Amino acid sequence: MNEESTERLSVVVERELPHPPEKIWRALTQPQLIEAWLMKNDFKPVVDHHFSLSADWGAVDCQVLAVEPDKTLSYTWAAYGLESVVTWTLTPTSTGTLLRMEQAGFRPDQQQAYQGARGGWPRFFAALEQVLARTD
Repeated sequence: MNEESTERLSVVVERELPHPPEKIWRALTQPQLIEAWLMKNDFKPVVDHHFSLSADWGAVDCQVLAVEPDKTLSYTWAAYGLESVVTWTLTPTSTGTLLRMEQAGFRPDQQQAYQGARGGWPRFFAALEQVLARTD
């Protein structure tokens, strides 16, 4: 196998949010809150749990890989031939939390999925911020 075929691209979005990690964690792990900013889902924060995210354009098949409450959440994200991993990292700051999302695993020939994720995640983050602003 040559070098190029193993190369993978990642989409990373980072935001400093004026909320404590446990509040953001709830928005990342409670199904009704996930639905409010991302998609309909049957998520549970349990390692190996299989869940799906569904939108009007289709569905994403996922499996939980890692759960460290208020710190790290990781799950597979498979759709339309894309095999990727989404990892959320929450780091406390003096004013709230640095929230980092990385979606890794895009092949160079998956430009449409890659560009879609690059455009989509900032919108999801904006929606997440709205949800956090109006929940306790």
